[in-house]
Amino acid sequence: MENMKKKVTLVLAALLSVGMILSLTACGGGSDKETVSYKVGTEPTFPPFDTTDEDQNIVGLDMDLIKAIGKDQGFEVTFENLSFDGLIPALKAGNIDIVAAGMNKDDKERQKQVDFSDAYYESQLYVVVAEDNNDVKSIDDLTPDMKVAAQTGTTGAEKVKTLKKEGKIKEAVIVDGLDTAMMQLINGDVSAVINDKPVNEAYMKKKPDKVKMVGKALNAENYGFAVAKGNDELLEKINKGLANIKEDGTYDKLVDEWFNK
Repeated sequence: MENMKKKVTLVLAALLSVGMILSLTACGGGSDKETVSYKVGTEPTFPPFDTTDEDQNIVGLDMDLIKAIGKDQGFEVTFENLSFDGLIPALKAGNIDIVAAGMNKDDKERQKQVDFSDAYYESQLYVVVAEDNNDVKSIDDLTPDMKVAAQTGTTGAEKVKTLKKEGKIKEAVIVDGLDTAMMQLINGDVSAVINDKPVNEAYMKKKPDKVKMVGKALNAENYGFAVAKGNDELLEKINKGLANIKEDGTYDKLVDEWFNK
């Protein structure tokens, strides 16, 4: 009988221990709590904002900013390589959670489809020509016999399409990737490229004495991170994190690192 009592006591003690563990876990006392992770879509052909390193890892200012925001707000990120014009469809379909791709948040059509964070960078469009081109000094020097290139899905592409529609150029050459557009310019296949100033500058550092920017800025545009319509919780995290990294100096440090590489 005494042995039976001992067995019952041991069973009750074991059950009590399991119950305490379950209770602690339910209250957040356990160490297995999963960190929230978000999929971030980009097209890594837009340095210094979005590019790849020698090992083909997706890197860039956008990547470092969203990682810093995540660290501040308690979430992690992984990166997905997509075409620029496939980013918003992927976001709407739920295949990614965030777009970080130097995307102009002022675009009215985009605003109808996604929600944007506060601006994290202001950029400007410029005309780019070959280094030895002394005939095109501004957008006003583009003529109806010229082909002009831009990267697909960008505001530069929209500007080039408008020039074609207005009869100011012969053809709008819209290509995947800035490197392709610039190579067409260097090879003489197009007369100019229209693209964002900091991206042009990054290319000019990488390929000195090949191309140059001419004329005045065509417009100013603000870059923002995009989330699915109505995802207010994630948008609030991004905006809070962005404000915090701007306040503590992380933002300025990252911008300086990427623009002075």
